[in-house]
Amino acid sequence: ENISDFSLNTTDCTQVVVPEEVFFTVAAAGILENLLILIAVVRNKNLHLPMYFFICSLAISDMLGSLYKTLENIFIILCKMGYLTRHGDFEKKLDDAMDSMFILSLLGSIFSLLAIAADRYITIFYALRYHNIMTLRRALVILAIIWAFCAGSSIAIALFSYEAATVIPFTILFPLMMFFILCLYVHMFLLARSHAKKIASLPSSTIHHRTNMKGAITLTIFLGVFLCCWAPFVLHILLARFCPHNPYCACYMSIFHVNGTLIMCNAIINPMIFAFRSPELRSTFKKMFHCSR
Repeated sequence: ENISDFSLNTTDCTQVVVPEEVFFTVAAAGILENLLILIAVVRNKNLHLPMYFFICSLAISDMLGSLYKTLENIFIILCKMGYLTRHGDFEKKLDDAMDSMFILSLLGSIFSLLAIAADRYITIFYALRYHNIMTLRRALVILAIIWAFCAGSSIAIALFSYEAATVIPFTILFPLMMFFILCLYVHMFLLARSHAKKIASLPSSTIHHRTNMKGAITLTIFLGVFLCCWAPFVLHILLARFCPHNPYCACYMSIFHVNGTLIMCNAIINPMIFAFRSPELRSTFKKMFHCSR
């Protein structure tokens, strides 16, 4: 609110406003699609595998992001109608709760992608020992640790969001984790390329290798979509904290609503990638729709 008031005086860039109807439609679609992923994994026992549990974790993160934007827009509408004020104690607590949900969604997505990347790495290069290394129980423990850490971090960051010591580590975490995942990908593909000739000599191993590489390519698509959808919003946070009075920063921050819409689009695109790349999920969806009819 403070940044937008100053922006009008320092830049000619007009505020880009996305209609509330668009927000609610995109958010509802994201919630329903990811809920469909969760139901499919729960109903199909063949999908009770560590990889699909990590995918469910990513789906929950996407749902939280869509739910956050939905609640935020409801909050804004109620403020415009006069039912809520912008600076009341209740509204401050509600705003902190929504900020915590947003941070939880971002951290959950980052660490879920990291868990999926590690799972793909083990699948490709430790295929014979995969089921001993990544057991279902161990995967659940990993997810419990991830969400406990993300929940604690989101509450702490939301409560101390006005401190530079809190904002800086939060914004640094995003590129740092993305760089780590990228290094893991590069290492994974380089090793896969070096072992391609050896694996190609065994027909059964070739099929297994192609399946695993398909999973790695799917994960690469996830990462690319995640960066495109979340990076503009993270950049907005950085600019709002460190150069709010710069005309160029203010001009970029005028597309705040567009950046928020991109976050919700991520929740819509991910389930489409799941359904397109996973034959098992496609089969489960067909059975679910057939039974409902």
